[in-house]
Amino acid sequence: MKPIAKADGSLQISPEEAYTAGIWTKPPFDLRGLSKMVDESTILPQCIRAYKSNIAGFGIDIRYKDDFADADETTEMKAEWDRATEVVEMLNMEQESNELFEDIVEARETYGCAYAEVIRDMDGNVIQLEFIEDTPSVEKSRRLDPRVDVTYFHRDHTENRMRKFRKYKQTVNGKTVYYKEFGDPRIMDPTSGEYVTELEFKSRANEIIEFAIGTATYGKVRWVGSILTVDGARRAESLNNNYFLNGRHTPLLIMVKGGSLTDDSFAKLKEYMNGIRGEAGQHSFMVLETEAADNRTGFNAENRPEVEVKDLAAILQKDELFQDYLENNRRKVQSAFQLPDLYTGYTTDFNRATAQTAMEVTEKQVFQPERRRLAWAINNRLLNCYQFKYVEVFFRAPDVSNPDDLYKLLTVCNNAGGLTPNKAKSVLYKALGETSEDFPEEWGDIPLAFTNAQQRAAAITVAGNSPSAAQNSGSDDGKENAQPETKPAQNAQQGGPSVEEQLDGQIQKAAAANETELVAVMKEVRRLLADMKQEEGDAE
Repeated sequence: MKPIAKADGSLQISPEEAYTAGIWTKPPFDLRGLSKMVDESTILPQCIRAYKSNIAGFGIDIRYKDDFADADETTEMKAEWDRATEVVEMLNMEQESNELFEDIVEARETYGCAYAEVIRDMDGNVIQLEFIEDTPSVEKSRRLDPRVDVTYFHRDHTENRMRKFRKYKQTVNGKTVYYKEFGDPRIMDPTSGEYVTELEFKSRANEIIEFAIGTATYGKVRWVGSILTVDGARRAESLNNNYFLNGRHTPLLIMVKGGSLTDDSFAKLKEYMNGIRGEAGQHSFMVLETEAADNRTGFNAENRPEVEVKDLAAILQKDELFQDYLENNRRKVQSAFQLPDLYTGYTTDFNRATAQTAMEVTEKQVFQPERRRLAWAINNRLLNCYQFKYVEVFFRAPDVSNPDDLYKLLTVCNNAGGLTPNKAKSVLYKALGETSEDFPEEWGDIPLAFTNAQQRAAAITVAGNSPSAAQNSGSDDGKENAQPETKPAQNAQQGGPSVEEQLDGQIQKAAAANETELVAVMKEVRRLLADMKQEEGDAE
């Protein structure tokens, strides 16, 4: 019998197989319509700009991976750091690398997907990344057989996997150019989209790397459930705007009693009523002439016609229509992006406390996960060809820590004896935006409270060994002279509660207040102090 072997790749059936007879797929709707909706919306541009600025806007940088963050820097590590820095800085010559990814985020939030053209050198390394501006012009095929063997670098070794790849094509004004999917090792002709065995290097097709939202073929905008909401808001705004163009601003009603308008006045009134649409008709006036109803030439007090003017300003539209509807729609769209008002310019209901909370929650639930996903794509897909072992790319983030909370925590830790000089220096330099280096001496890692206790004990010992102290000691009775010598630690206790006793009191207070995290920190400090005293006793 033939042994059963593991499949060389995923066997799932893609939905693309059921909806296309050929190899090329189509988006479910015209993507340019999404762009038009964004342009005509009063809230989508703000939400997209918030994503763009907060995900990639703070910059892109290099750091050592967690396994090597605390290791001594070697020549190999330094060389890899310099190489990665150069690669990231030179990804695009027209703009900064973080601006390139800002454009990618903006297109992704507008269309549901974004594309970038990848250019390699003759060694197969990625040297350039070009954002494809006209996203709707790109079409893609379904994943095509056969499966291709690809090499993937992970940590310190390479592995091989079998996978299918797509083809991409971009059509603009009747011109078409073909691309490979990123990672496809085969050679493609960019004019026909066919794979070939040999082709001059400069004539080979480039690759496209895709950044999509969701698992749909063309991605799916996160505000897809709010499309009707956005369209309804646009129509409401259009109706309000139309009022200024064609609305009738008629503040007065003219009534004629016991007579009629002259032909000239009637014509003038008719012309006036037809011409008071929009802003041009505001604050206009007219003069009317009347005549008696029985066509007599003279007027007397009994049959004189009356012209009465009534104020209609009370029934005129004083403000825009659908204000509640528009406000609810705005909140629905923001909810789709999980953004509070603070990020879209609506800050009337915020104070410092609520603003701080909103920033912390949004940063943790929205922007940090998005930065990690984008950084993963850069490290594990785009730059995998460089086989970096020590360094990785990451996106910088804002500091949303609350200074008041940090002050309280440091105060409690210092009172409990857990704050070291190195930690205090690190916190200070970080707040100032500078890089700090630890004190090289051992005392830099010893808690300040413990150091102070040692200094007090030493001072008491010196005072006890002074001549005046000896004379006072000699005048005492023999019973007192027979007492054993007091240790410095005991003298420190005579001056007040020991550090351990103070710490125990703080732990009890924190436990009574249900501050479990603080209790855990102080217990760890208590254990550290006990270990340090034990080591000191063993040394003696």
